[in-house]
Amino acid sequence: MNYILFDGPARNALLPFTYTRPVADIRIGILTIREKWEKYLGYTTTTITEEYLSEKYPMVEMEHNVLINSSVLPNEKLVEMVKNLRNNQAIFYEDDVVAFYTSDTQEEIDLESYEVVEYHGELITVEHTWDIFSKNGAAIEADFELMTKDRKSIPISNTNNVVCAENIFLEEGAQVEFCTLNASTGPIYIGKDALVMEGSMIRGGFALGDEAVLKMGTRIYGPTTIGPHCKGGGEITNSVMFANSNKGHEGYLGNSVLGEWCNIGADTNTSNLKNNYDQVRVWSYETEGFARTGLQFCGLTMGDHSKCGINTMFNTGTVIGVSANIFGSGFPRNFIPSFSWGGASGFSTYLPKKAFETSRVVMKRRGIEFTEQEAAILEFVFEETKKYRKN
Repeated sequence: MNYILFDGPARNALLPFTYTRPVADIRIGILTIREKWEKYLGYTTTTITEEYLSEKYPMVEMEHNVLINSSVLPNEKLVEMVKNLRNNQAIFYEDDVVAFYTSDTQEEIDLESYEVVEYHGELITVEHTWDIFSKNGAAIEADFELMTKDRKSIPISNTNNVVCAENIFLEEGAQVEFCTLNASTGPIYIGKDALVMEGSMIRGGFALGDEAVLKMGTRIYGPTTIGPHCKGGGEITNSVMFANSNKGHEGYLGNSVLGEWCNIGADTNTSNLKNNYDQVRVWSYETEGFARTGLQFCGLTMGDHSKCGINTMFNTGTVIGVSANIFGSGFPRNFIPSFSWGGASGFSTYLPKKAFETSRVVMKRRGIEFTEQEAAILEFVFEETKKYRKN
């Protein structure tokens, strides 16, 4: 069977992360949504996404296909239902389509004519940016079970102070010495060739991706994910870093999500609680206004390739787009459009040519080429987000 992940109606609510990736490539828990589905299904997947992303994330259609809503995270029960789908059948969860069967002979898809197969039970869905951190604990637990079933962790060094060792898994090549690992509040997963430096204190749930690093004395409050090739330091609470991003120094990051190729300057702090303890509102690209999150704790949302200087201060619920560069004293506004350059005193446009120069250098340090394909995606985002920039 051929499985295709489609963005679904949540795509715009998941901006700025879906400016540069399909919904399927959002990381929550240990794995991306695509990686979860592929592990459960035992097949690779392709993607239906925005046209400007389709060269990097192509769709492959075959004679028989099952299309899956990328906003829905898999579990054993759901995957079994997906595998058993037949012609003219669709799985629904409440009023939302989860998956449906198609063939290459169908001229159009009319889900109203499909036989409805209802899913009953709990599902984890990612429909807003704040779902990524607020549902991260459940996602870590599910991924931990999926990835460690019938497998054995490498030995945990006796230099460490360990609570609930049975809830800790270290992949081959992981290095953890002279640290505190408390998995009584959630599992702790340390990826292949990852490094946790001395003095780090980790309270699960926690996931550290392959070849990622925690600097000396890092304090982690779960549920937190530091993705592959990231660096973490200082104090981090209930946050998700996708991949290749750095928050390597002192400062506080709480209830936040960072995309790829982000960098947080030393002693940067994010506010995650309003002074009046009211529910947090954040910028919504979908409504082009501020949306209620229903959360009392909500910090920073930062799109790919964005960076901030040392001692930056972010207000509660700040949203930063793609390829922004923030610096200077004071609190910048709590919505910073893509390709913005500046801070509390004002912003100018960060022209793509200059932004791309930085991206080339940053990516080259990790042995990754900044391709023309990547540049074309970012050029599209620059044009698409012009309306949010005042100059």
